[in-house]
Amino acid sequence: MEGDVAVAVYSEGSNGFQQECQQTEDLTNGHSKHTPVLNGLPPGNGIKENGSVNGSSYLKSVPISALKQNGLLQSLAAGGDQTKAEGVNSELERAQQEWDALESIQPVLVEDLAPSALISFNEALQHFQTTDLADLLKNIQPTIRRTGLAAITHFLFGPPRLHKELVEERDLVFAIAQCSLDNSQPVHMRVLQTIYRKLTCTRADCPRYGPHWENIGFQGTDPATDLRGTGFLGLMHTLYLVMDPEMLPLARDIYKLSQHPVQNFPFSVMSINMTRIALHALREEVLSKECNRRQQVIGVLNDFYVATFLHLYQLWKSQKKTISDSGYVLKEVELYAKKNPKQILRRLETFLQERRAGIGHRTSPDTLSHSNPSPGDRESRVSSQGGKEGKEMNFTGVCELPPEMEGEARLI
Repeated sequence: MEGDVAVAVYSEGSNGFQQECQQTEDLTNGHSKHTPVLNGLPPGNGIKENGSVNGSSYLKSVPISALKQNGLLQSLAAGGDQTKAEGVNSELERAQQEWDALESIQPVLVEDLAPSALISFNEALQHFQTTDLADLLKNIQPTIRRTGLAAITHFLFGPPRLHKELVEERDLVFAIAQCSLDNSQPVHMRVLQTIYRKLTCTRADCPRYGPHWENIGFQGTDPATDLRGTGFLGLMHTLYLVMDPEMLPLARDIYKLSQHPVQNFPFSVMSINMTRIALHALREEVLSKECNRRQQVIGVLNDFYVATFLHLYQLWKSQKKTISDSGYVLKEVELYAKKNPKQILRRLETFLQERRAGIGHRTSPDTLSHSNPSPGDRESRVSSQGGKEGKEMNFTGVCELPPEMEGEARLI
C-alpha cells in the first residue's frame, strides 16, 4: 500500500503549552521514509533546541515504533506511578518504625549509675595476700645478686640484711609489682575508680577506657599501658596516697601543681616513677635498716614512696621546673633518695607535723633537710603505722620485678 499515514501526538511541552508531534510516513516498496514536520516546518527552520519557535510551542514528530517502545509510556501504562508511590510509602513506614524504636530507648546517664564503693589500701592489700601467686614465687629476685669482690664488700660494708620474718612481706611487694591490671578483677577496677574519684573529687565512676584518664596524668586512654615496670604496685602506692587522710592533702597539692599551665606534668606517670625508685631502693637493700627497726616492709615502702614524691614536688615547685626538666629531676631525686633514706623519711615526718600544727606546707626542701622531728613524735607515728598495717597481716610471697626496670631515671 502506497500513501502517506500521518500520526499526530499531543503532549505538554516544557513551557506549559500543548505540543503537536506530526510524523509523515511514506511507504514505498516496503521501505519507509520519515519526514518529521514540526508545526508544518521541517527541522532546521528556525527551531531552537528547547523546542520553541519564536517562543511558541512546537509539535514533535516521532515514529509509531518509538512510541510503543517508550519506557515512560510503558511504565505509565503499567501503573508505574503507583509502584513508585508504594515504594516511597514503604520507606517512610520503615523510617517511622526506626524512629519509634529510638524513642523507646531510655538513655542512662553516668551520674545515674550506682558508683562502686571506694576501696582502702588495706582492703586492696588483703586481696593480694589471699591470692595464690605461688607459681611466680620461683622466679622472684628481691635482691641484687652479687658475686666476688662486690659480694664481700657488700657483706662487710653494706646495709644490714632484712630480718627473716620480713622476707615474705618483701616478696609480696615484688609480687604485686609483677601483677598487671585485670579487668575481670573487681578489686582492680575499684582501685582504679577510687584513684580517679579522689583526685578529681567526683562521685560517679568513669569509663574503663577513654581520654579522661589523661586528666589524672596517664599517657593514653588505658592506664594499664603505663604500668609496665611497676605493675599494680604503681596503683597501690597512688591509692595509699589518696586514701590516707593525712596524705590526701599532699596528694591534691601535687595534683594541683601537675595541672599548672607552665609547670604541669603527668601526675600518674610521675607517681609510677616514684614507685620505681622505691622498688629499686628496696631491692638494693637501702631500706632494710628502717624495715628491721619498724618490723614491717610495706609501711616503710609506702612512706618512702610518699617522701620521694614530696621531695620531687618541692623541688619542682621551688625551682620552677617544667616537663622538659623531668629526666634530670628524676635522676637527681632518685640519687638523693637512695643515698639518704633516713633523711628523706624524716623530712616527710617534719612536713606532716607542720601540717598537723597548722604551720603550713611551704617549707623549702633545704629547710626540711635540716629539720629534726622530736623522737617522741616520730616514734608515735612509726608505732601507729605499724599497728595499722603491719603485724596483723599474713603475707604470702610471689613474683619478681622485671630486670628491665633497672636503668636510667626517666618518665616511663
